[in-house]
Amino acid sequence: MLIHPQFDPVALSVGPVSIHWYGITYLVAFMLFTGLARWRLQHPPYVSLAAQGLWSPKVIDDLMTYGVLGVVLGGRIGYCLFYKPGYYAAHPLEIAYVWQGGMSFHGGMLGVISAMAVFAWHTQRPWLQVTDFIAPCVPTGLAAGRVGNFINGELWGRAAPADLPWAMVFPQSGSDLPRHPSQIYQFLLEGLLLFAVLWWLARKPRPTGWMSGAFLIGYGSLRFVAEYFREPDAHLGLLTLGLSMGQWLCLPMVVSGVAFIVWSQRPSSA
Repeated sequence: MLIHPQFDPVALSVGPVSIHWYGITYLVAFMLFTGLARWRLQHPPYVSLAAQGLWSPKVIDDLMTYGVLGVVLGGRIGYCLFYKPGYYAAHPLEIAYVWQGGMSFHGGMLGVISAMAVFAWHTQRPWLQVTDFIAPCVPTGLAAGRVGNFINGELWGRAAPADLPWAMVFPQSGSDLPRHPSQIYQFLLEGLLLFAVLWWLARKPRPTGWMSGAFLIGYGSLRFVAEYFREPDAHLGLLTLGLSMGQWLCLPMVVSGVAFIVWSQRPSSA
């Protein structure tokens, strides 16, 4: 069996200031998004919009600002609402204690969706044109986040067969059980695989809303599968039908994605 390397979560300390690896992975995620978004401007249909001055690197920088706020605020509030509503209802001030950890992808996604709606309204762009633009650029950021989870030794997997070559013991779990390195599974599935599929699909123009729907279906489906290998949150366990909270949150994503794609196929969307 493999043993988790027990990385020091602090990458660099300068006096009283500590730079954590998890913060670095967030920075890498935002840098990857910015680079991919600028590259996307060189491909249809955005290359023609860029030629008209409707999209530009400056617009992407503004978009990034909205996105960062959406990720951080949505991720934190979503965690408090989805995973520990009772605790944070009794301790509302601790919602702001982001340094204690606790971020939800699904909350972050809702935060980004809201931020993109505000951005679209402020810049007078169709909301789904904005979400279609960012959809293929997001998975590499998700991959970076899973690297941070692995470095921290958090969000470990469920018990795995001892003869599984990559089964890993996570001392942070408080046991010596071999487990699935579910962070790596999610890095590969929701990160690299989803990026490859969406980037390939985005090579040619799609109806408005189609790429947004493809992202929701792709992420929701892959995360649903990955959750079978990830240890459920200790304070929640498995819920109705033996599904985890993460899986239940993925179901409306997939349904919404299908609805977006069906909606995009209506005659007036061409």
